[in-house]
Amino acid sequence: MAAPVAAAVALAAWRAGSLTGDGAAAAWGVGTLVLAGTGWEGGAVLAAFFVSSSAIGRLLPARAGDAKGERRDRHQVVANGGPAALAALVGNFDPPLALCMVAGSLAAAAADTWATSVGGLSSGWPRRLLFGTPVPPGTSGGMTAIGTVGGLAGAALVAATGALAGGGARLAAVGTLVGFAGMVADSALGAMVQGRFHCPACGEPGERPVHRCGTRTIRTGGMPWLDNDGVNLAATAFAAALAALAWTS
Repeated sequence: MAAPVAAAVALAAWRAGSLTGDGAAAAWGVGTLVLAGTGWEGGAVLAAFFVSSSAIGRLLPARAGDAKGERRDRHQVVANGGPAALAALVGNFDPPLALCMVAGSLAAAAADTWATSVGGLSSGWPRRLLFGTPVPPGTSGGMTAIGTVGGLAGAALVAATGALAGGGARLAAVGTLVGFAGMVADSALGAMVQGRFHCPACGEPGERPVHRCGTRTIRTGGMPWLDNDGVNLAATAFAAALAALAWTS
């Protein structure tokens, strides 16, 4: 039943405008693996991440930067949900561990999304890794105090869903802390190694060789081949591994 249920949800998300066509196909694969490995408990965690992140992205869209938009494509879906889907396979051997890994990985993905959206409410510029020098909104690795609190709330929501679904209070604590750590790791990678670009036409920071306005950007640092999706993938994979370590310690 996992595949039909995942297909129905992905189709509904595509019709609602939350996913592109290839994003819906990727979401079907992620949902199938999560449901097959962790049952409805993991499905509830996945739903909490996707619904809350989509909702906050629409209510509080990022105010600047070079984001792709509200509709998630296959790269974004895999970056945010791929590690959780693979972690769910652990459910064939250790269901509680698999649920914790899924919750931790998706909590990190939610924290990053919430931090970006809530951070847009800040009246001041973000700072490099929160305590460094001010950077223009949309700069990779930039963090605001309000955005950081928002990220913690997003992680807590996803982790609490896993706890209520059957993981217990321990999963709520582990998932929240791991999700927050994944968000910080995401920002650190964004600040230090992600490709950074500047659009000479708009004067805005960007994440790709060509800005959303169509102008070719100027590279200002980082690895040019590492974009935001790659950073997200690394952060969610790190969170899944950290969750496994915390759960088994």
